[in-house]
Amino acid sequence: MLAIARFAVALGDSAHFESQLAASLEAFSACAGFVDGEFGQNLDDLTMWSLVTRWENVGSYRRALSNNNVKINAIPTLAMAIDEPGAYERPYSE
Repeated sequence: MLAIARFAVALGDSAHFESQLAASLEAFSACAGFVDGEFGQNLDDLTMWSLVTRWENVGSYRRALSNNNVKINAIPTLAMAIDEPGAYERPYSE
């Protein structure tokens, strides 16, 4: 399962926001079911950022959102995300 959050951030706030994303990723990485994650700044529009995390399953991601460390270090950043669907799952095929 992929969780993707996009953010619009003023250029003057980029350095501080990058540190917030790093803290968010660190908090998520300590949670059960976390596979990997990364964040980045858009190449064409430097005000746009993304945080992408990969999880074993949707339950792991949802439980991580209840983790105290995540509540302190990631939820405030996620609250700044563009309001759009952000959970993706690979379609099952047989």
